[in-house]
Amino acid sequence: MELWQFGILIAVGLLSGIVNVMAGGGSVLTVPTMILLGLPGAAANGTNRIAVLAQDVTAVVTFYRRGHSDFRLSASLAACALPGALIGAWVGVSLDSELFNRLLALIMVGVLALMFLGKSREGGAVTTRRRGLGHLLMALAGFWGGFIQIGMGFIVIPILHRVMGLDLVTANIHKAFITATYTAGALLIFSFGGDIYWLIGAVLALGNAAGGYLGARLALAKGERLIKRVLAVAIMALVIQLLFPF
Repeated sequence: MELWQFGILIAVGLLSGIVNVMAGGGSVLTVPTMILLGLPGAAANGTNRIAVLAQDVTAVVTFYRRGHSDFRLSASLAACALPGALIGAWVGVSLDSELFNRLLALIMVGVLALMFLGKSREGGAVTTRRRGLGHLLMALAGFWGGFIQIGMGFIVIPILHRVMGLDLVTANIHKAFITATYTAGALLIFSFGGDIYWLIGAVLALGNAAGGYLGARLALAKGERLIKRVLAVAIMALVIQLLFPF
């Protein structure tokens, strides 16, 4: 790859990292970019995990240094997501691309409606019932994260926000830890399959890590209003790209 291509990877990674930490869907930028630069689709899907891991580790550290963390709850949720993520990565199969895109678009529209039209349940203590249901759903969500990753944030945030009742800032803090954990496991599975371009992933990770840092700071500084706006724009952009690919 030439120098200008590495520059594109870093720039796209920066934007993806910000969007991923604040909402989700950043992989819809990075994976197609790698494919356009010549990587096979399966390899781009695997290589993308390097950047996602770097971005989320950076975000977790940034949140922690600013006094925002609950590692006990984050770890239990991540432990539920990890087995499904390993299975999803191991399966390594895909639906017909057009059918897959349409199904994903429908899911994202449903998530958008749930986030903005449903009755809010946030606030108050995380009850035993909310906690149990959230952990159960996280176990199911893990499969998607391990299999394809794209749009995972749009699945995790409603579980944390709508089901468990956490505010969006706290939900993003937990999301970063959960994603970092299962991504490490999925990356291991993909590396065994040989679908990793380590140098390209490392360059992309530079941008994603910087984006993860900026995204975490923006989430803490601007709060829930900005997160909700970024979330809405990211979901709508993903749906448009899936239904009308270019």
